[in-house]
Amino acid sequence: MALYPNVVQETFDFGGTPMTLETGRMAKQTAGSVVVTHGETVVLVTVTTTHAPRPGMGFFPLVVDYVEKSYAAGKLPGGFFKREGRHSEEATLTCRLIDRPIRPLFPEGYQHEVQVIATVLSVDQVTDPRICGLIGASAALSISDIPWNGPIAGLTVGRINGDWVPCPPINTEDSDVDLLLAARRDGIVMVEGGSTLLSEEEVIEALKLGHEALTPVFDAIDNLTAKAGKEKRPFVPDPVDEEFAAKIRDLAKEKVATAAYIPEKLPRYAAMGQISKDIIADLGDEGKERSGEIKNVVGGLKSEIVRHNILTEGRRIDGRGLADIREIECEVGILPRTHGSSLFTRGETQGLVTLTLGSRKDEQKIDALSGAYNRRFLLHYNFPAFSVGEVRMLRGPGRREIGHGTLAMKGVTPVIPDAEDFPYTMRIVSEILESNGSSSMATVCGASLAMMEGGVPLKAPVAGIAMGLISDGDKVAVLSDILGDEDHLGDMDFKVVGTPEGITALQMDIKIESLGWDVLAKALDQAREGRLHILGEMAKTISAPSDDLGEYAPRIFTVLINPDKIRDLIGPGGKHIKGIVADTGVDIDVTDDGRVAIAAVDGESAAKAIDLIRSYTEEPEVGKTYLGTVAKTVDFGAFVTIMPGTDGLCHISELSEERVRNVEDILRQGDEVLVKVIGIDNRGKIKLSRRAALEEQGETASSDDE
Repeated sequence: MALYPNVVQETFDFGGTPMTLETGRMAKQTAGSVVVTHGETVVLVTVTTTHAPRPGMGFFPLVVDYVEKSYAAGKLPGGFFKREGRHSEEATLTCRLIDRPIRPLFPEGYQHEVQVIATVLSVDQVTDPRICGLIGASAALSISDIPWNGPIAGLTVGRINGDWVPCPPINTEDSDVDLLLAARRDGIVMVEGGSTLLSEEEVIEALKLGHEALTPVFDAIDNLTAKAGKEKRPFVPDPVDEEFAAKIRDLAKEKVATAAYIPEKLPRYAAMGQISKDIIADLGDEGKERSGEIKNVVGGLKSEIVRHNILTEGRRIDGRGLADIREIECEVGILPRTHGSSLFTRGETQGLVTLTLGSRKDEQKIDALSGAYNRRFLLHYNFPAFSVGEVRMLRGPGRREIGHGTLAMKGVTPVIPDAEDFPYTMRIVSEILESNGSSSMATVCGASLAMMEGGVPLKAPVAGIAMGLISDGDKVAVLSDILGDEDHLGDMDFKVVGTPEGITALQMDIKIESLGWDVLAKALDQAREGRLHILGEMAKTISAPSDDLGEYAPRIFTVLINPDKIRDLIGPGGKHIKGIVADTGVDIDVTDDGRVAIAAVDGESAAKAIDLIRSYTEEPEVGKTYLGTVAKTVDFGAFVTIMPGTDGLCHISELSEERVRNVEDILRQGDEVLVKVIGIDNRGKIKLSRRAALEEQGETASSDDE
């Protein structure tokens, strides 16, 4: 009898490389498990669930984990314990990438805990393990007994030499676009990515190509489900007491219609909360017993009224038109000691953004499964509880903060200057002080302002906008610059970042089954209009980078030396370079190509450091005179050190115009002597002349000179 009698596999071509979905061999006690193999990348995805629901949670208890194992890339874990620890930033982002497209497809009201774990078992440095995790999650949910309205599939799209490429190699530097999309058969459900500059038409083109390339994945998941899928467990939502709900609606309707349109967020929330409290109090014991139902009906009524008015009247919560942007206020230079700062306020969303400049030594070193690399531009996003009027313990950055910060970083990265033109490490920190819609896009705008104020030569200013969607199946309304409420009760959250010339990053999540191409095109066009408006408002405060860096920013000066002289600059055991740093207080970074970066707080210390660097690395020139030190005397002449690490021979015949019988009659070890370089042979040996140097000075080199 076979040990694994129920193994089922589906193999197909995906992006030019075979992909296999397998179930029945590993992790068989789960609700569903699938091993995804793409090339030599292998990811095990498991799905488990509880037998009993957890009612009253107020949200669907889904947890997605993406676990990177060091052995998958043939590495040992770092740290003292040599064991994998908490999720890396990349793993955290992948958790979000898997969670966002699968979450809306669970039935409304489903309260069983569900956990999806994608474990990376092997990485070939070519195919993308994130995509294996996403496809594996869809396949595992499809074959499980958990009710789920899938499947979905995903892939990345790149552009190499002007051509769109599905599933490009993960480490390629040839692609100027990195889009990740997830979709159902009938349309896109999620987009994430960045680019140099893309037009709206190019975005649509890339997404259509990616969607078409997903057909074999859908076919394979359907086939796998037909062969190995379990019968879905029955799920019936909790029954709604229609009579009681109608009663609450009658009591609340007029009050909700008024409270829902209070323009300010906190007073609106307070008024809505008070409606539920009043109804609960008026109904006495019944109200207390059924408080949860009452709050749900009141919340649903608010959503119904607001959505209806948007679709029929174009009326939004704060009175704006569908494409209107909230009032914007921009300030720069508000913090005296930072290297750049800005305060960006849009409606009730506000971000305080700072710039800090450092040297190449401050770059962040990332040791990812796909390979190690350095990051010279960092963007960190913080979302304290006070920004939304709440009380919460201060913790480290959560998944939301990491995700929002990464999106903003992707949007700004294409416009930062090249390292050759601006050899600084740049760190942006966004402190969200108020939030009512799209704080990540406020971060993008604030980062652009702070960097321009700080003198960073951005290639172009950049701004971001969040778009929303309300749809009833027939009518569709696309909303610009959405509020938090419009995000919560809407059908789409679509963030677009870019310059006046094109898109640099975008992120889209939808709550309906899929999004039509015409609606997507309309959202992109409307986002462009909003982005240009925001850029115009920012330009009223600052429209181009400052001519100089901030007063307290370090200055980085670059000196080019012969790569063969790097050893001389460093010195034995680092003696020379450590001495320069100790004497001048600068930071020095040397690259293999001979580029020496000096980071200094003032020009005087930098100039001193540059002189010392040149003294160690300068190459002798024929015809130039040097004040050297006699290193050694021999019968036929003296070896003279004319610069650190560089000696030349002054032959006895070049010591004086007169005949010299004994070298030490003229020079002794340790003497300072003026010499002229009269030749350098093919082997690099330097010929010196004391006689020629003195003649050049108008002196006579006699044999009895001391």
